[in-house]
Amino acid sequence: MTDFPRWKYGLVLVVLLFGILYALPNVFRPQAAVQIQGSSSNPITPALQRQVVQVLRKAGTPDLESTRSGDKLLLRFSNTDTQLKAYTALRDGLGDRYVVALNLASTVPGWLRAIGANAMPLGLDLQGGVHFLLQVDAKSVLDQQMQRYLDDVRDSLRAKHIDYDSLNRRGGTISVVLKTAAARDAARTLIARNDSALQLANGASGNGRYVLDATLGAAELTKIENSIITQNLTTMRNRVNALGVSEPVIQQQGATRIVVELPGVQDTAQAKRILGATATLEFHPVDQSADIEQILKTGIVSPEDRLYRMRDGRPLVLKKKVIASGDEMVNASSGFDPQSGQPTVNVELDSAAAARMFDFTTRNVGKNMAIVYIERIPEVKQVDGKEVHTSKTKEQVISDATVQGVFSKNFQITGLTQTEAQNLALLLKSGSLAAPMNIVEERVIGPSLGQLNIEKGLLSVLLGLGLVLVAAAIYYKLFGLVADIALVFNLVLLVAVLSLFQATLTMPGIAGIVLTLGMAIDANVLICERVREELRNGSTPLASIRAGYEKAWATILDANVTHLLAAFGLMTFGSGSIRGFAITLAVGILTSMFTSVTVTHAITALIHGGRKLKTLSV
Repeated sequence: MTDFPRWKYGLVLVVLLFGILYALPNVFRPQAAVQIQGSSSNPITPALQRQVVQVLRKAGTPDLESTRSGDKLLLRFSNTDTQLKAYTALRDGLGDRYVVALNLASTVPGWLRAIGANAMPLGLDLQGGVHFLLQVDAKSVLDQQMQRYLDDVRDSLRAKHIDYDSLNRRGGTISVVLKTAAARDAARTLIARNDSALQLANGASGNGRYVLDATLGAAELTKIENSIITQNLTTMRNRVNALGVSEPVIQQQGATRIVVELPGVQDTAQAKRILGATATLEFHPVDQSADIEQILKTGIVSPEDRLYRMRDGRPLVLKKKVIASGDEMVNASSGFDPQSGQPTVNVELDSAAAARMFDFTTRNVGKNMAIVYIERIPEVKQVDGKEVHTSKTKEQVISDATVQGVFSKNFQITGLTQTEAQNLALLLKSGSLAAPMNIVEERVIGPSLGQLNIEKGLLSVLLGLGLVLVAAAIYYKLFGLVADIALVFNLVLLVAVLSLFQATLTMPGIAGIVLTLGMAIDANVLICERVREELRNGSTPLASIRAGYEKAWATILDANVTHLLAAFGLMTFGSGSIRGFAITLAVGILTSMFTSVTVTHAITALIHGGRKLKTLSV
């Protein structure tokens, strides 16, 4: 045919080549592996690699290949049973110094990875693991926040010697009963200046009682609730790192729920212990007069002091006195000093902690203050056949800074790099859960079940594709075979696009692929029927082909736009597996519009172009 321009042939060729290249990595199955991650204080060294070899030999699980990349060491194994056995041996043999994680190692050739072609990551239902749905109890934090406002109002009134009869809280409202109207006006001015988040209104008055009510506005309530979810998400991410999980999924679902998916984890008890652990922070004075070398030799520490360790292992002697703790912290954020341009961490304390901080800094300018990160992890041990609940406490000094001047409620921590400042702000703000969380849903998927899901998913795709190919070839003959070729390329192109954007493949995603294949043939049915109608009306074969593609396009576009609107609706209002299904469906609709119209038109033009035809095989 002469009405199909050459540049479209080039476009089809480029797109199909792209599809083949970026879908090809999915042919290479990932390999069971264990990843060991080091840190600045515990790097990956040749000595560690030798220790790993000894641990694996002792456990009877030699690795097939080990690859070192920066602070990571990747060990490959022949099957998942050997992988799990090696993981347990390495976790026990290396202790807490390194993070040991289950992983799936890519077997994609280097030349494909060099152009950014990688296989799609597998979801929890395809590789096994643990799924938790956690409900955040925001009400308890709002109550705690209102109690802090109550304490702040009481301290402010006492500091300014404003007499009041009573001060109490009912839900989200703080009521102050004062003796005179002048005292109420003075209290209103004071509270408005100190706590701008509170909305003030005069309550019922009479008989010498002048009531002032303070409530949190809707915008402030929303801000607190959002902060709670954000802080809990960050805390969950920090805690999941302790589990040694590769590529976990931690995301918000709805307004007050958090989804945690841990691929490869089968021990739900261990996961619950880590996710439910409590953590806090404490500010301590540094005892700079202590002789650290003598303490390390003798092990004798002053009754008022205690020996701690920095993140890099350096010893530090702190006084036991606690200046402020993490539960007294209102906010923490990283930034830059406007004068020096150095990275800083901006900290805000509540009124009680601010008063103690003011007293300490007034007397200790030029001296050091340290921040201790304390984490208590609950443990369940079996003793004489009975469960004994204990806890393991981990304490680490995350900052040792010099007090530059007097401060109280708001102050800065300096002397850190930008990365360290950001990490410290996260630790300060998210070292502990902002609100309690309850596990409302729990699922465990074994690796064998994940493998079975992969096999069944692949079978469903091949079966659906095969049935459509056979039906189209039988009913539409040559045009049906052309549609079959386009349908196969549609599958290749769909997989390529999902792989390029590293969309996680799940069972609902596979369902979206099967549905897309069934829907993709609709466009070719419309084209073939229009061609047959033109032939019945007496048009020539070439004119029938031209008219068939032109007249069917409007109907094809209308049908696919309707499907796209449904897919976008699912993406907007759905979450989790529903959203994954919708994304696969939307991408499949877009690729099918290209292959069903442009690719088939190109093949048809190549077959029939320049020939004198009496009829068409349609």
